[in-house]
Amino acid sequence: MKGLTTDENFLGIEDENLYSYKNAKYVIQQVPYEHTSSYLQGSARGPAAIINASHFVEFYDEELDVETLITNPIATIAPIEFGDKIDAEAIALIEEHTTALLNDNKFVVSLGAEHTVTLGFVKAFMKKFESITVLQFDAHSDLRLSYHDNIYSHASVMARIHELGLNLTQIGIRAQCKQESDLIKASPDINTFYAHQIRANPNWMDEAIATLTDNVYISIDADGFDPSIVPSVGTAEPGGLYWEETLAFLRKVINAKNVIGFDVVEIAPIEGQILSEYAMAKLVYRLIGYISFKENL
Repeated sequence: MKGLTTDENFLGIEDENLYSYKNAKYVIQQVPYEHTSSYLQGSARGPAAIINASHFVEFYDEELDVETLITNPIATIAPIEFGDKIDAEAIALIEEHTTALLNDNKFVVSLGAEHTVTLGFVKAFMKKFESITVLQFDAHSDLRLSYHDNIYSHASVMARIHELGLNLTQIGIRAQCKQESDLIKASPDINTFYAHQIRANPNWMDEAIATLTDNVYISIDADGFDPSIVPSVGTAEPGGLYWEETLAFLRKVINAKNVIGFDVVEIAPIEGQILSEYAMAKLVYRLIGYISFKENL
């Protein structure tokens, strides 16, 4: 594979040594699959918007006091092309692409459109890692058995992941149907930390970390953040996570567990606004920094 050059790559990296696929420890995968958006559409433009916004993120990380990129090259590969593939065929294609990156021993960071894509990522990671917890940041639990008669809906992605037998920990949930609530109550594999519970519990971070297995895959739906932080999403919900508390929790998770990969999904760009995609670009780079310098957290 080939890393995209300056105008197209994450952070706008000019030094080929720092963006070539061969040298890269981290690979940014773009997955612009959007088929089941149920409110606002436009998430297919999310991955490219995050890449473009990342060109204005500083290489120097003031929190970590280091230029993460210099010792941790980051390659960006071309977006997956889906053609007429949808649902199961699209998931299989995502799994295939992700598996190839993992087989090259890359740390895979995926920028998705709708949340459905996470199923393909997780299925690929299951081939390489055991005892995985999917740590989901989201406004919605995404546990509907199907939505609009489609079991591959973005609203059903975590139901499909739950069916794989994986441990699932959810953070910031604040919108769901009764069917989803009933499944959470019935399943020992689902641990849900609702937004209203987080606000009332100063120990929620430690309690959430206690539910995680050794290997953790992080899936960040951008609507998990409060709309004041990330407004450009397909299905916004008030009362979400704030920037500093989310970073504090992610630091603790990365320090305590082996984070094996992560994705950011569901940015739906709004013309004339850049806050959402810029915040997610900075989040991606910050997480790469946390993972790279875990020993300093």
